[in-house]
Formats: sequence, structure tokens, C-alpha cells
Amino acid sequence: MPEAEKSAESILQEAQRRMQRSIETLETEFRGLRAGRAHVGLIERVMVDYYGVPTPIPQMASVTSPDPRLLVIQPWEKSMVNAVVKAIEKADLGVQPTSDGTVVRLSIPPLTAERREELSRRAHRLAEEARVSVRNVRRDANDALRQWAKEEEVPEDILHRDQERVQKLTDQYISEIDRLLEKKEEEIRAV
Repeated sequence: MPEAEKSAESILQEAQRRMQRSIETLETEFRGLRAGRAHVGLIERVMVDYYGVPTPIPQMASVTSPDPRLLVIQPWEKSMVNAVVKAIEKADLGVQPTSDGTVVRLSIPPLTAERREELSRRAHRLAEEARVSVRNVRRDANDALRQWAKEEEVPEDILHRDQERVQKLTDQYISEIDRLLEKKEEEIRAV
């Protein structure tokens, strides 16, 4: 493979890696959106002050969902129960934790129509942020390809071919974002 081709490939690989990271970020954000059912993703980004270190709940407690509307959090150290309760209240998840001194329970109430609409708008905002991120990666990759083509004196048709590959990659990731959004909206609408 010629040296010039390696450079174009490395630009494309970097673009793909960054676009994939945008998808992963969106998936993480979507897991944090409450959709009427209890799941660990709801609290996986809630940080607890664990002896001075901000720690996600799943890393310092066992989290189970015995039924679709209940999360049970059992800290590995009973002394951390109050810290977990405070962290959940501070995270403003829209649910009120209850504690019996050994476990924390999160009872997930059914979503109101107004709350479903709010969650849907938030999902759309998150998806649009991911689309913008992917488009920014496309812009950066095209800029890098133009710079590379100028420095290496690459023919215009090869530059155009590589820019088309960047666009195909962009289209692929945008459609993945749309698929994830559609799936999340179905989850939000499900009663």
C-alpha cells in the first residue's frame, strides 16, 4: 500500500473511531433517560461520595430489578446507604429513594403524558447533539484529507473518492443515531 494511501486510511479510521465514540456516548445518555421501567442504566452515572472519591453506584453496590417498576440498591458497606440516598436525590432522576438502613429502593412511577413528551424532547436533543458531533468529525476528516492531498500532491479524483468514503461513513452513523432514537422513543411511549 503506498504511503499516500496509508495516510488517507488513517484519516478515515480516525474518523470512524470518533464517530463510533459519538454513538457510544448517545447510548450511555439514552440509558440514563427514565422510560417508565426500572433498569440499572438509570443510576449508572449517579456518583456517590465514596470515602472522598466520586464513584458510580454500580461500582460500590449491587443493583437489582426484582420487578419492572423497582430498583433495589444494596451498598456493599451499610454505612454508605445514606450517601447513596443523597446522591440519588441530588441527581434529580424524578424518583424518590426510600431506605430501610440496609438497602435503597427506587420505585419507578408510571410516566405521565407530559413527562413522556419531555423525555421525548430530551431524546431528540441528545440525538441531534450526536448528529452534530458526527458531522463535525466529517468536517475534520475532509479538512485533513484536503490538507493531506495538498501536501502529497494527490490527484483530485482520489481526494474526491476519499471524501465520498467519509460521507458514506457519516451517513451510516447518522442512520444508526436515527435507529437508536426511534428505539428510545418506542421505549418512552410504551406503557
